[in-house]
Amino acid sequence: MSRKLFEQEEEALIAGINVTPLVDVVLVLLIIFMVTASFIVRETIEVQLPRAASGGETVGTTVNLVLDERGVLYLDGKEATLEEARRAVRELARQGDDARAIISADKRLAHGRVVEIIDLVKSEGLSRFAINIEKDSTASPGP
Repeated sequence: MSRKLFEQEEEALIAGINVTPLVDVVLVLLIIFMVTASFIVRETIEVQLPRAASGGETVGTTVNLVLDERGVLYLDGKEATLEEARRAVRELARQGDDARAIISADKRLAHGRVVEIIDLVKSEGLSRFAINIEKDSTASPGP
């Protein structure tokens, strides 16, 4: 009789939930997430942006146009021709009123090349665009 009672107590103690497999699965998922997240890195082009005291964040559907110091055009991180940029801007303009272009140009680049890109954006029907700047906390905004 006492042996039966002892076995019942032992079974009652073991009846708890074993969380070890759950922890194993969570850790494996975490490792998979960390490994795949490292592959989703956005390509960037090194440019020295002009500084300005005022500026804001942009939201919505965007296309990123970058001009480096040599005047080479990049479309969303990949080198592109003017015609490729024109097609991308035209496609974005069809998506609606929230679409906009973000133009980033190296501060050492000639002004005319930037104007050319602004003209491209406007001529393809995209009236909303932003000039990317580096926020300068030391300069005071104009009147």
